[in-house]
Amino acid sequence: MDLATVIGLLLAWGAVFVALTMEGGSLSSLMLAGPAVLVFGGTAGAVIISFSLKHSLNLGRVLKVAFLSKTLDRTQVIRLLVNLAKIARQSGILALEEELSKIENAFLRNAIQLVVDGTQPEMVREILETEITHMGSRHKVGEEILATAGGYAPTLGIIGTVMGLVNMLENLDDPGGMGPAIAAAFLATLYGVMSANLLFLPIAAKLKARSHEEVATYELALEGILSLQAGDNPRVVATKMMAFLPRDAKRKLEEELA
Repeated sequence: MDLATVIGLLLAWGAVFVALTMEGGSLSSLMLAGPAVLVFGGTAGAVIISFSLKHSLNLGRVLKVAFLSKTLDRTQVIRLLVNLAKIARQSGILALEEELSKIENAFLRNAIQLVVDGTQPEMVREILETEITHMGSRHKVGEEILATAGGYAPTLGIIGTVMGLVNMLENLDDPGGMGPAIAAAFLATLYGVMSANLLFLPIAAKLKARSHEEVATYELALEGILSLQAGDNPRVVATKMMAFLPRDAKRKLEEELA
């Protein structure tokens, strides 16, 4: 589980409810079915209109990526490929076939399989770069769905507020009911703004950051795999990949591999 996502959401929503309590309010005062149906139901409908039904129904899997997906550790990828480079130098490229079953990541496993099969380096690069590009495109769809929801939700909240105020103005003969009616009307705006800024947009940003990180990790792996295929010394393989690491992580790994 991605603790940053969970902790961030708990902190953001917790701050809202703590502030509400400090101001003398109660959670029950923010609970009203009508505005919730309009904002969340309307947002869902607008998203389905904006995207294909297939992509919209895939939102559950997208959210799973934000909360549960594990990001590849770049240093672990470097260690793996350096170890494979050592095996290839000692026993030949074909010896890597015995290591394939130990590689959990599908991208790395398929890449090493291409090398073992004797695929030309230019073709290996082309295949892997295409896979990386399309992976980024797939991730972008999920990010765009949530970002789009974050754009529609506040607008639907305003629509709900206007509808509530119109209903209130139609019943001015009941002054005692104006206060509750106005409060109920503004709940729609609250739902829209809160869901956009404390749920949809942050998770969209998380998916975007995770996608960029994963693409960078696979680009690192690509360079290491091509270096391994070229028969480079394991130290050279490591050096090419460590160019993708931050300075501190690079220094630590250099000491470990020395």
